[in-house]
Amino acid sequence: MKVAAIVGSIRKESYNLKLARYIQNRYQHLFQLDILSIRDLPFYDQDIESAPPQPVIDFKAQVAAADAVLWVTPEYNSTIPGVMANAIDWLSRVDRVMIGKPSWIVGSSMGLLGSVKAQGHLRDILFSSGISSPLLPGNEAYIGLVHEKVNEKGELTDEPTIKYLDLVADNFVKWMKELSQLKQLQGGQ
Repeated sequence: MKVAAIVGSIRKESYNLKLARYIQNRYQHLFQLDILSIRDLPFYDQDIESAPPQPVIDFKAQVAAADAVLWVTPEYNSTIPGVMANAIDWLSRVDRVMIGKPSWIVGSSMGLLGSVKAQGHLRDILFSSGISSPLLPGNEAYIGLVHEKVNEKGELTDEPTIKYLDLVADNFVKWMKELSQLKQLQGGQ
């Protein structure tokens, strides 16, 4: 299974980027995780949406080729970062490559709540008509005080957090298998 990760922070030492890399390494036996860059995406512009620049074309192709998307979001001003919203704007227009593509959300912050407000907003966005992405239910992964839970290599060291992510990753894989079986049943009718 191929999963595209979209990280809502473009900072080089981002805790959420470290979290995405940790997930990529820890669960490589479950799925292939490709961390996509949103750094070079221009601001969404309806004037060029039908003939977008190459970074947008490449980004949308990578998302289209994935079986699912992992959204890894920090929380800026109680919501998702602008760079993530911009990426979603591009994905929601013209060919709408997210329609029906399953999603999974994780996020971290240095605060206690671990991006809970941002993830709530992101859920609403993922259900919008231009995205319409089914979302792994009941497996919220909010990692608060992340700066106290990673080592100098960027690896999670907090055992309860690791065990919970293990559970969520397993649930994600099971859910994806259920979705695949459901598609097969619907295709056979």
